[in-house]
Amino acid sequence: MATGFRRRKVVIPPGGRRCFDEDEWAGALVCVAAGVVELVCSTGEAPRYGRGALLWLTGLPVEFLRNPGDEDVVVYAVSRVSASAG
Repeated sequence: MATGFRRRKVVIPPGGRRCFDEDEWAGALVCVAAGVVELVCSTGEAPRYGRGALLWLTGLPVEFLRNPGDEDVVVYAVSRVSASAG
């Protein structure tokens, strides 16, 4: 990965979920690498995104990410590292 960028891998097992902290995902481009992820929102909506989907989660009313499938969900988040971050 090029200097100045941070990449994080998140794996959610089948039937699992991960609480959403907007600060963790702020400014990150998110790619679904495997499986189908469901974004459960405070509005009651729960859109699903599969392999190859690119997402921008900043500002969305997401409460948690859920794996409705029978295989691991793997997502990568790529964000810039600010010069002041050291």
